[in-house]
Amino acid sequence: MTLTSDIQTRVDPLWWSWEGAHGGHVAALALAAVRDRFAGAARPVRTLTTHFLAPVDVGPLHFSGAAPAAGRRSAACLFTGHQNGSPVLLGTALFAPGRSGPGYDGRPAPDVPGPADCPVLEPPGDLVPFARQLEIRPATDDRPLAGGERAELTAWVRFTDGRALDAAAVATLTDVLPPALYARWHTPRPVPTAELTVHFTDALTAAAPEGPALVRIRTERADGAWAVDDSAVWAADGRLLALGRQARLIRAARPAAGT
Repeated sequence: MTLTSDIQTRVDPLWWSWEGAHGGHVAALALAAVRDRFAGAARPVRTLTTHFLAPVDVGPLHFSGAAPAAGRRSAACLFTGHQNGSPVLLGTALFAPGRSGPGYDGRPAPDVPGPADCPVLEPPGDLVPFARQLEIRPATDDRPLAGGERAELTAWVRFTDGRALDAAAVATLTDVLPPALYARWHTPRPVPTAELTVHFTDALTAAAPEGPALVRIRTERADGAWAVDDSAVWAADGRLLALGRQARLIRAARPAAGT
């Protein structure tokens, strides 16, 4: 594969999280960079995997990649993101068209109240400033930092700028809810994403859905310093848009101010 020229972008400061740019947003920027250069409309994105090597700041973010290794129907692209001369992320994207055939949906949308019947959640802006770009309405009784019994959060989420739910927006949504372990905890702590993989469905090969999405995240396993979270994103009409899985590092809780 032949290396491409540099693609430069910049992270909007509004998408800041605990220690750096929001991981799902950075993954969406990577997708946009390689899709615009390589894929075209004929090959929608199927999977996106991003490994986060260091926090991404608001400075210039440079993507370099490789011309895709193309088969009869699919094309895979490798990419790396650099800031200040150092790698901060690397990943792969797979592009392929859909086809007709038998279907199966093992992740139907949960039966929850509609967004109009769910109250708006106000996340702490000092910890997760990016949440101001979203309207989040919890759809179940599970709440962040409520000390519940299960590590699962489900909410209706809408971008406040009204953007359509294209693949980049959906990649962001797989990572917008708090880590599912927050549903069991009382005290916040950083749980940064080390790796995020998103699998997109055929629902995104037509016009991008509008309006809010229903997002669920649950912790499948937590052991020591690491957790594995699974997420799902549905359109308002119940169509599954994407599945996500991420490996997260559980860091120690920060001491309270003055201690």
